[in-house]
Amino acid sequence: MIAALLFQLPSDGIASQGAQPAAQNSSALVEMIQNSGPVAMAVLVLLLIASLYSWSVILGKMSTFRKATRESQRFIRAFRKATRLQEMATVAEECKASPLAQVFEEVYETYKRQTGGSGPPRNLAPLERSAQTAASEAITSLERRLTWLATIASASPFVGLFGTVIGIVDAFHGLGTAGAATLRAVAPGISEALITTAAGLFVAIPAVIAYNQFTARIRVFAAAIDDFCRELLNSLEEIPVRVAKAAKPGAPANPEAGGEAVREVDSGLYK
Repeated sequence: MIAALLFQLPSDGIASQGAQPAAQNSSALVEMIQNSGPVAMAVLVLLLIASLYSWSVILGKMSTFRKATRESQRFIRAFRKATRLQEMATVAEECKASPLAQVFEEVYETYKRQTGGSGPPRNLAPLERSAQTAASEAITSLERRLTWLATIASASPFVGLFGTVIGIVDAFHGLGTAGAATLRAVAPGISEALITTAAGLFVAIPAVIAYNQFTARIRVFAAAIDDFCRELLNSLEEIPVRVAKAAKPGAPANPEAGGEAVREVDSGLYK
């Protein structure tokens, strides 16, 4: 809206106060913007820049969230069907946009440093801390640039109102100078001043709607990440239990004689 109105301005510049009305094919809205003062024009340009930036954030976040949702669904399905951690590492490499895959990669790197890539973990506390750190980083990445969207949503109406106030002040000042206290004399200046308020609302409304929708989506992602962290850590915590069940009473401790326990670990998810 703002861009269309600004681009429709005549190329010969802003008309003076005593100029004739615009051509018949010009809309009243374009004519009012054409007759706006320099402060109102500066406000409109600022709102145009804010609108373009907010829409770039909105479209970018829509694409990011759509891709993250699709790859997260793919990753969690593969995780629940996998039999080896190495398989999941390969899937995680293909699902970089998924916050679940990002959490898994961080936990898996900690697991490999602790165990060398096979066997039960020696200590779950570092894995829990890695999961928490990765979850926080994933959420922070999803929230990037949303603060600008919130700022534009809250500040644009006030920027537009500033232009309106200045326009009304100019209109009443001109009315006092002319000495003609009639509605016909003051109405054009006030209507031109109100354009900036309308432009501010036009910028703010999409931004506030998008911000609320995105924050709701981020809460859904945060809940899914928390659930996945618990599921992953529970699976890692079950390794010593599986090893203990595999070692039957009276079975020799020698891996060559009691290879059943070793095979139990090897055939699980944690090698």
